[in-house]
Amino acid sequence: MTFNGTWKVDRNDNYDKFMEKMGINIVKRKLASHDNLKVTFEQTENTFSVKEASAFRTLEINFTLGVTFDYTMADGTDLTGSWVMEGDTLKGTFNRKDNGKELVTTRVITANELVQSYSYEGVDATRIFKRS
Repeated sequence: MTFNGTWKVDRNDNYDKFMEKMGINIVKRKLASHDNLKVTFEQTENTFSVKEASAFRTLEINFTLGVTFDYTMADGTDLTGSWVMEGDTLKGTFNRKDNGKELVTTRVITANELVQSYSYEGVDATRIFKRS
């Protein structure tokens, strides 16, 4: 499948502003900006296993497209939502458990890069990953 493999973060665009809007304190924002995140995808039909490994934590997430699940972000923010495929784009729509506000994340492969975009409360950010 297209997403299968390991991807290492290469660069960020507006990521600090996004994290600030999410309510993440400055210390955690600075750490997250340099987390050396690696994401490994294994997809079998509609089921994904995603391993997120950074300097601060390692987490494995298993989900099936269209099925709601709970997820805790690295800063401790609890979310509930699901992923769907829209063409070649993996789209996640999540709601924060603490305030009900929506976070939308997309992942798409373009020019041998994994582009992960975030949208929260009118602030958009992008993290670009290279296959490793």
